Amino acid sequence: MGSDTGAMVRIGAGALLLAVAGFGAGANAASARGLVACLLLGAGAAALLARGVAGARRAPAALELPVGVPHDQAALTARVLALEAQLEYAPIALFRVGASGPGDAVEPVNASARRLLAPGRASDAGQVRRVLAALPAGQRRVVDFDTEHGSERALAAAGALSVEGAPQRLVALMPVETELEAEAMQAWQKLVHVLTHEIMNSLTPVASLSHTARELLGGVSAALPADIASDLDIALDAIGRRADSLAHFVGGYRVLASVPEARVRPVLVADMFARLAALVGPAWQARGGRASFQAEPATLELMADAGQLEQALVNLLQNAAEATAQAHAPAVLVAARLTRGGRLRIEVSDNGPGVPDAHIADIFTPFFSTKSKGGGIGLAMVRQLVHRNGGALRYAKSIGPGARFVITF
Repeated sequence: MGSDTGAMVRIGAGALLLAVAGFGAGANAASARGLVACLLLGAGAAALLARGVAGARRAPAALELPVGVPHDQAALTARVLALEAQLEYAPIALFRVGASGPGDAVEPVNASARRLLAPGRASDAGQVRRVLAALPAGQRRVVDFDTEHGSERALAAAGALSVEGAPQRLVALMPVETELEAEAMQAWQKLVHVLTHEIMNSLTPVASLSHTARELLGGVSAALPADIASDLDIALDAIGRRADSLAHFVGGYRVLASVPEARVRPVLVADMFARLAALVGPAWQARGGRASFQAEPATLELMADAGQLEQALVNLLQNAAEATAQAHAPAVLVAARLTRGGRLRIEVSDNGPGVPDAHIADIFTPFFSTKSKGGGIGLAMVRQLVHRNGGALRYAKSIGPGARFVITF
């Protein structure tokens, strides 16, 4: 007989004897001998009952578990808690969706999902919920949504499951913006490298031959009619100038394919901002404007190549200066602070006209420019420099007028 069964038997027997003793005491209250016998019986019953209760307290409670599950309740609890912790802190946002249709409620399952829907992250949390609710089970799709860091892309994948007989969908949202940017930049680097190499191979002999032909023409120009000699000189000069100009233009794009690896060192953001203020501040003041720099806290520090990061910010400040050329009081603000999760964020915002919605998707693409004399390498170079230092560059829509570029590390 098991210890728990024996304890229950002792408790039952003790209770029965107590009942008998109580009944006997009431019936023999007038007889001294009978009353003593009942008291002795009651004492034995009490002792038996006490032993049974003590045994029941020592005996472990029986746990009915499915076949194959360990009967060690402590180990089982530890496993469940470990699984819940792994799910809670998984780097992928998980959502639970009902199965009655696109209007089902979308519930965040873990911390990554709750952060995505929290105020200040996704600009329109309702839109994110609708997109996820409309994703059929067994399918995956790249979704775009606006955040405080700018537009982001993520891969959404949905799977079907049943919980206690109720059908549900589990949707995983995996961020892919950084990976897509890295792949795109590598593709552009290879393309620019091939194009510049082939173009320069053709331009170099053209420029050289045009200069040689002009020198030869100078020796025989006296034997040619004046108008023909003049036309040849003009034509050869135009060929040489355009070849030199195109070679210089293509050489600028070579920089995109040859950005050196970052030499990472600790960088105090306040000191970097002080250097930038000394560099660009006077030019903004001369235009009647202002360039402001803020670092909160003043001890804010990051690991980066100071030269590359400063060059990226100089390019953004130059863009801001060009964008605010017609502003009455041009202004630009460069602010650095820590955001959720301990991420460092640097914003460059101006009071110019901003970027038109139709051009936002193309502004970081090499060769794309809205300026009449632009080469289309400025923002592409900024993104390349930021990426070299482990950061990401986004264009974020401003609530008011102006452009806002966000760098996150």
